[in-house]
Amino acid sequence: MKMPQLIALVSSTLVGVSAAFPPDRRALLGQDKYASWDDVNVVSHGLLQLGQGLKEHVDKTKAQTRDVNAKLKSLDAAVEEVERRQRKQDEALRAGSKEAEDREKLLAALAEEVEEVKKQSKNINSKVDKLEEKLEDGGHLGVSRGCLQKMVAAQNRRIDQLVEKLEQQQDKLDKQSLHLQMLQTKVSHKRLKPHRRRDGETAARREETQQATGGVRDCHHLYVRGQRASGVYTIQPEGSEPFAVFCDMTSEGGWTVIQKRYDGAQNFNQLWEGYKRGFGSLDGEFWLGLEKIRSVSKQGPYQLQVELSDGAGQQLPVARYLFQLDGEEEKFALHLEDEAPSPRTSTGSSGIPFSTADRDNDLSEDVSCAKLLSGGWWFSSCGDWNLNGRFPRRPSGPSRKQTRKMFWTSKGQRHSMVGGVSQSVQTHLAC
Repeated sequence: MKMPQLIALVSSTLVGVSAAFPPDRRALLGQDKYASWDDVNVVSHGLLQLGQGLKEHVDKTKAQTRDVNAKLKSLDAAVEEVERRQRKQDEALRAGSKEAEDREKLLAALAEEVEEVKKQSKNINSKVDKLEEKLEDGGHLGVSRGCLQKMVAAQNRRIDQLVEKLEQQQDKLDKQSLHLQMLQTKVSHKRLKPHRRRDGETAARREETQQATGGVRDCHHLYVRGQRASGVYTIQPEGSEPFAVFCDMTSEGGWTVIQKRYDGAQNFNQLWEGYKRGFGSLDGEFWLGLEKIRSVSKQGPYQLQVELSDGAGQQLPVARYLFQLDGEEEKFALHLEDEAPSPRTSTGSSGIPFSTADRDNDLSEDVSCAKLLSGGWWFSSCGDWNLNGRFPRRPSGPSRKQTRKMFWTSKGQRHSMVGGVSQSVQTHLAC
């Protein structure tokens, strides 16, 4: 039984027992009243269950506390071990540095001593030469030639010993320097290891992404590789980072969908940055994004396919155009050319820049078409089509907000669409 239920049971039992013996009636009878044995049993049983529940809760809490304390102790021990190893390495590094400094000082002192001995040897040799000259001249000296030669030999031996000692110290210093470099390298590797692991993980993810995309340029490329199921795929156009798209696989090939609307759940009244990056869900309504559309279209000749339905639910003829989109420096200007003379569907002039409420790039001089018609589009003079306008909730009719809805002009007749719209592009295959 749960704790709140136990408390409620005990409280109700106590209230019932107390209510069974009104205080005014006890005063009238003039004698004490006691609870019945059944009432006492109920209260006792409730209190027993409450105590057992509390004991189980306390025991469980103690067990959890012990587990947490054990894990904390284990973690503290691991941290302490890491710190101990780090301190040991730092101490070894400092000791190696100090020993290297001492040996360098000793080496400098030995070098000075060798220079001093060389000077003394030079002076002795000079004196010997002078004495030899005097002996050759027949002069009498108190110091014999043999004694001088012994002195020179002893001095030379001392010089040789000092040179040998100096070489030994130099060897030890070289070994100590090498050991010091090894310690420094080891410490550096330990400090850089987390960064290298992160770099390796990043490189692995990048490699997995490249393997997943496999140089797929667009949905038609996937179709050529054997994909036949429509859905979300990852592509990587030339010179672009990989990104996800919705591919519509048909008998004619794979179409990269750049816009889809069918129920009005997604708000298309976005600003410039929203249309630039894209918005919505690839599994629902969305706008792919001008940057991504540009990265696909710049790979070569593409054709744009527009599928739409009117307010009565009737499918309009599919329109196709030769399609090209400029970059942001040209304000994502759209270039369209009718692929076939029929059906004749108005598209406006080619080379019209993209406009939003905060970037008025349309050709109208006295009004902002994006503010007037809602949504972002390639507006000329607020003309014949706007597939990113407000999605109508009811069949078209007279309304002052009618101009803000999606509309399309075909064969001289203007349609306000409720059923939906889908725009997609595919590599243009010349016949």
